[in-house]
Amino acid sequence: MAHTRFHLGYFTKFGPPAWRAETDRTFGGDWWDGRYFVDLARRLESRYFDFLFLEDSLNVSRTYKSSMEGDLRHAIYSPKNDPLQLLPFLAASTERLGLIGTASTTFYPPYLLARLFSTLDSLSGGRAGWNMVTSSETDAALNFGMESMPPPIERYDRADEFVDLAKALWGSWEAGAVVRDEAGMYSDPSKVKPVDFVGKYHRSRGPLNTAPSPQGYPVLGQAGASDRGRDFAAKHADLVFALTGNGIEEMKALREDMHARARRFGRDPRELKIFWAAFVNITDDPTPKKRGFTDAQFEAIVAWWSTFFDLDLSQFDLDQPVPDDASALGHTSMMTQLKQWGRDGMTLREGLTVLALGSDELGLVGSVKQVASNIVAAMDEVGGDGLMLLSNDVGNEQFISSVVDQLVPELQELGVVRTSYSGTTLRENLRNL
Repeated sequence: MAHTRFHLGYFTKFGPPAWRAETDRTFGGDWWDGRYFVDLARRLESRYFDFLFLEDSLNVSRTYKSSMEGDLRHAIYSPKNDPLQLLPFLAASTERLGLIGTASTTFYPPYLLARLFSTLDSLSGGRAGWNMVTSSETDAALNFGMESMPPPIERYDRADEFVDLAKALWGSWEAGAVVRDEAGMYSDPSKVKPVDFVGKYHRSRGPLNTAPSPQGYPVLGQAGASDRGRDFAAKHADLVFALTGNGIEEMKALREDMHARARRFGRDPRELKIFWAAFVNITDDPTPKKRGFTDAQFEAIVAWWSTFFDLDLSQFDLDQPVPDDASALGHTSMMTQLKQWGRDGMTLREGLTVLALGSDELGLVGSVKQVASNIVAAMDEVGGDGLMLLSNDVGNEQFISSVVDQLVPELQELGVVRTSYSGTTLRENLRNL
């Protein structure tokens, strides 16, 4: 029986790699000059990954213990450079690998972002993607002159309108608008239209002043897990980034839910690719166990999730369930999951460990053949669409080598991932295997 084929993505940030892995802290060197990421991108392209994904944030966090110390000491949210400036650097060093960067609908003006990603798509030959995020950190809001973040529902309402406007701007140049004919006409004025967009939160006359890009507009990705976040993704996204959560049944339910939502927005569900975050650990230990954490490493985990939730978790007893009245101002869906685990008897320490390492419901710790077999079985049952490979420490050399040199070749041998690129643009590659 033929197995379900699926796509591959790789998750990282434009920041120091592997800092929490104490034996590998020199890995990446002076990462800010970009050369480490060029090498990474070339390695991923050599194994035909669909894309390299760069997350981002816009603050030095003070959420944990009301201090910047935890963030700066452990290199959690900072230092971190702007990933959008890195994308053309990577595009010049690769040929087919998709390049997805994160930018916030909360802080960017729509016209500026639309123009930026149109340019990035042209510079990369049609390989650009935008991870659409609604920022949640109060510290980031303060950096942009805001007193506080809007509530989660309003953030998504703003984002929804933002993307509607961005799409209108990307579509303001019709096909064939650039003619460059012998009569001396460069662009046909009849094919370039203002958008005259007026919304509740955003407005723009348009049109965009950039040349039309190869994809028309970048591939759009989104990772919201709340009900409102799922609607936003179902309406706009090409890619949805999701956790494997509690295993196969939960993954199937999420995929079915996203497909149903896509249909309600008049979309073909096949246009919506769900990439499952996969924390893999390739080891020849016959009884593999996930590594434990030193006190410093676990403090970094608590500090990271405090910022993610915009809630200082140091105020709670780690060896008790998270209180039911704990209120996250940031990412609410994961806090809901943490509370449910608490009601089921899981302590906050245990819950944060699962969030940091993944629950391994799919059996992603073991030999390369075991992990590959378990991945194939899971994707056969869930039905697709892709894996986003990541480690709990962004990715040290051991992790990257185990993925690029061991796991992916095994998956290629099994016939479930690509052995060549099917198109020249990121959107083409995502729609075909």
